[in-house]
This record gives sequence, C-alpha cells and structure tokens, in this order.
Amino acid sequence: MERESSTPASSWLGIDEAAPFAGKKATKDAAAADAFVRRWPKVVNATLVAFIMTMPPLLILLGGGRPGAPAVWIKSTVASLAARGEPKKDVLLGGLLLPGFDEQSCVSRYQSVYYRKNMTRPPSPHLLRRLRQQEALQRRCGPGTEPYRRASERLRSGQNAGDDFVATVDGCGYLVLISYRGLGNRILAITSAFLYAMLTGRVLLLDPGKTMADLFCEPFQATSWMLPGDFPLEHFRDLGEDAPESYGNVAVNRSGSVAGLRFVYAHLDHAATPANRLLYCDDHRQFLHRVQWVILRTDSYIAPGIFLNPAYKEELDMMFPNKDAVFYLLSRYLLHPTNDVWGMVTRFYHSYLKNADERLGVQIRVFDGDEPFQHILDQILECTSQEHLLPGVVVSGHGGGVAPPPIARSKAVLTTGLNSWYHDSIRDMYWRSPSATGEVVSVHQPSHELHQHFFRSTHDMKALAEMYLLSLTDKIVTSGWSTFGYVGAGLGGLTPYIMIKPENHTVPNPPCVRAMSMEPCDHGPPYFECTKKEIDKIIDTGNLVPHVRSCEDVPWGRKLADPIS
Repeated sequence: MERESSTPASSWLGIDEAAPFAGKKATKDAAAADAFVRRWPKVVNATLVAFIMTMPPLLILLGGGRPGAPAVWIKSTVASLAARGEPKKDVLLGGLLLPGFDEQSCVSRYQSVYYRKNMTRPPSPHLLRRLRQQEALQRRCGPGTEPYRRASERLRSGQNAGDDFVATVDGCGYLVLISYRGLGNRILAITSAFLYAMLTGRVLLLDPGKTMADLFCEPFQATSWMLPGDFPLEHFRDLGEDAPESYGNVAVNRSGSVAGLRFVYAHLDHAATPANRLLYCDDHRQFLHRVQWVILRTDSYIAPGIFLNPAYKEELDMMFPNKDAVFYLLSRYLLHPTNDVWGMVTRFYHSYLKNADERLGVQIRVFDGDEPFQHILDQILECTSQEHLLPGVVVSGHGGGVAPPPIARSKAVLTTGLNSWYHDSIRDMYWRSPSATGEVVSVHQPSHELHQHFFRSTHDMKALAEMYLLSLTDKIVTSGWSTFGYVGAGLGGLTPYIMIKPENHTVPNPPCVRAMSMEPCDHGPPYFECTKKEIDKIIDTGNLVPHVRSCEDVPWGRKLADPIS
C-alpha cells in the first residue's frame, strides 16, 4: 500500500496530538561459507561483545524525519537497556546477519532486535551456508565488477544468444526484478525473488524505481543489489506476456530454443497465463541455464509455487525445516529500513507504544472505495471481541464515571489505514466509556493518506514505517487480500487474525479467522502438477504437498504452512 500527501513527515499523525516525528570462484565461496557456519558459535560470542561495546546510539532524525535530514547521535541504546537490567540480545540473529557493516549508515540492521521479541524461528545451518554463498556471488558478479561489465556488454551486443551459450560464463548469471505495483507487492516480490535467485545460482538485481533507495539499506557488503542506471536493456519495464522472450513463448512455441534471444522474460503477475506459470516447474536445466539474463515481473509472493517444484524439494527442506518461516527469515535478512524510515518507526514507538503492557496491531484495508463503511468498523469490533483481543466497554449509566484501578493494565492499539475514521471511532469508544475489564486502552494511527498512490518517496517511507510498527506489536489483526497486512505480520513473526473480505457490505460470519501460519498468500500460484505440466488441466495444488495449502482469505491462493501433525 503506498501513500502520499502534502503533509510533511514531521506531522506524521492522524490524531490531535503533535507528532513525535517533529572475486573468488564458487567452490572457494562454498568452502568459506562452510567455514563460517562451523565457526558461528565463536563468531557470535566475540562479535556480540564487540558490538555491545561499539553499538551506535539511538538515531534521532532532525527536521521532522524529512528525507536527507541530518542525524544526531544522542545516547546509547544498549547502555540504556543495560541500565534497566534488560538482557543483551543476539544482534546477528543466530548468524542470519553478518558483522562488519557500517552501523551508523544503517541503524536498523543491528538495532531492530531491541524492539522485537526473540527470533520465533532460528535459521538452519544450511540456510546460513547458502546465504554466505549468495553473498559471495553478489560480490563477485555484482555491479562494478569485471564479470558484470562483460555480461552487460554481451547483453548489449546480443552475444549471449544461442542454444550453445552457457549462462554461467564467468560463473555469473543474473535475475533482474522489475519494480512493480504497490509497496507491499514489491516487498513480497523481493523476498521470494531472492529465494529463486539462491536456488538457481543467480545474482539478484533490483530495479530501483523511484523510491527503493529511500526505503532499504543495502543487504550485502561491498556491493549493491540495485540495477545500475546504465543497464543496457532498454524498455525492459515495458515487457509483457506477449514478448518473444517471455518464458511461456520460449517453453511452448519455441520448444525451449533460446536461439537469437538475449534474455528470457519471466512474467509471474497474479493473472499470468498458464504457459508463463510453467516457470514454477522449471528446474533450470531445461533451457534457462543457457540464458545469462532473466528479467522477472511479479506482484506476488511466489515462494509457495517454488515449493511445489520437486526439483527444489531437497534443498528447500534443508534450508527451511519450518515451512512457515520462509518470509520471516528472508525479510529479516534482506529488509533493513534506511535511517530516515527507522527514525519514523522508533519515534512513534517510543511515544505511543513502548510503555504499554500489550500492543495490538489492526491493519485496515478496504477494497470497495476510499469512504469509510460502518460494516468494516463492525467487523473489526466483532473480530477483536470474538478473539478476546480488545475488551468491551461499560454501558453508559452503569459505571461510566468509575475510575480504573490504581494499577491498571494498559493496551496500546496501533491502527493503520488510508482513512482515520475507523481509528477515531475506536478511540472515541474507549474515551467515552471505561473498558469492562478495567484496562486502559489507547488508540493511535500514524497517518491517514485517504488515497493510495504509487512510487512517491515520502508516501512509501510512511507506508514502510507503518509495516514495521505493525511488526512490533504482540498480536495483529489484518485485512484479507492485503499485501500490506501480509508484510506487517510476516516481518514480526506474528500469526495474524485475518478479517475475511466482506461481500454485499455485510460482516462475514465469522468476522475473522486465525491464520494457519505467518506466511503471506500467493494470489497467482500454478494450478497444474509440475511432474505432468498439463497446463490445460486445472487441479487443486493446495493438496499436492502437505506444506502448501489454500489461503484463508483467498481460496484460490496458496501459502506455506507446517504440515498438520
């Protein structure tokens, strides 16, 4: 969900209060990765001590959080935590992250652990090994290297066209991800494209669009994952399913021949044709190994479809013993907000959420228009009541003037959405009447942009900050079909309560359901069996393997979940 408004980021609240936002070869790479995994227990001990001694202080962005505002370091976060007796945390997340990054240039990378619960799913040793291998590949073949220069020249000249070409010349193949649709869609696309790049041994390069550099830090040391501005393939953002280079055309109409093609275009939009969805079944040996450049467009979380491919089963099982942790682990590894975004997150958190005994996130996305609807508010209240997430209120005239007990439990509710009416209605309900349990309920919403916009920097920064704030709550309610909600829950390792999309302006029964896992839903998975590739025969791919199932909110969608024991 992407938003923009004329309101400066320094007034980032939708409420009356003033805002607080005022080269080695692959074999050597593999050996190095194995060595790192074996040394991890020693590395984490030594690194954690060093980090605690040198961790940068809390970043306060001056100028109301405006992009480019100067940063001033005012106090040490770790020192303040130690003073309160809070335990030290593993800032490297069990080896998921590496030490050695410039901490002040990306505060969130090592600081976010202090705002979250402990890792709900630890990374497997094999995932750590594969991440180290991918990092080495990105450094060896990424922008600015000789292999990248030669690969770009081959793409420009058409030299890598032909069925006898080997894509791994220089040991480097590339996956370029087109920046596409809303921010939630893009985040899901990035994480799942990275998974595909790891499985196929390709360097992942992101089309930066207009906002990506303002949102995320670089995840890899000594290289960039941003596609350079001088990328030689013109008009690649305009490619569509009917392109001669599309995977479906090459697989079906050309029988896998890549003669005369400089690249292959993979179109995995949620509405892609069955022929293009054949990519989900490609084992990278059919013909993609003869193509150095693959251009990918997707607005979906394609991981569930990848897990349906038998060719990757053994590798994926070793990487992810817990099938419900794919997005959680990859997003914690890849997606670190820039200092400007992180400043927005931390200022709001400290001002409104930090001191509450419990934090509840309510993510509201309405697909029927921008105006508020009573049935949506009713659905939120019925869901939070049914699941005992929010207390009821005392009816007027029956103790409405009774003060809460001297030591009352506090609950902070974070609402996110384009319209502030839902936030205002819930806030006023607990302002006019005391809660039936005596809890003190406060309700806060960072922004209300009214309309969704695309590829505007300040707007995207607000949206990303809200996703991260949702991930810092203890429990979360999300709107069905919403990629914004998928990201907020997945980043925090939270299994959401999903509000089913209403029909005919009527509250569904039940109003919400507890998700089977914290994984996002893929809205455009394959509907055929990879072993047969009968694209004209639609089958229920939610029953092919025990860990890929139909989504609660989108019945034709697929999501990853641990098998039912």
